[in-house]
Amino acid sequence: MADRRAIPVYLSLEEAAECMSVSVKTIRRWIAAGTLPAYRCGKRAIRIRLEDLEAAPRQIPSARW
Repeated sequence: MADRRAIPVYLSLEEAAECMSVSVKTIRRWIAAGTLPAYRCGKRAIRIRLEDLEAAPRQIPSARW
């Protein structure tokens, strides 16, 4: 069988916010800050790759859980 590349999964801002348990406003802030890459599809739709969303959170060095 030929080596197939996986097709990336893209989420809307609302879906991304739900996955991360944050607000859409927070997702927009992460995009504006450059923390979370986003892609424009068409004139208005913004999509986020699931892989990028999973990589966005970083461990807090001072946290002692």
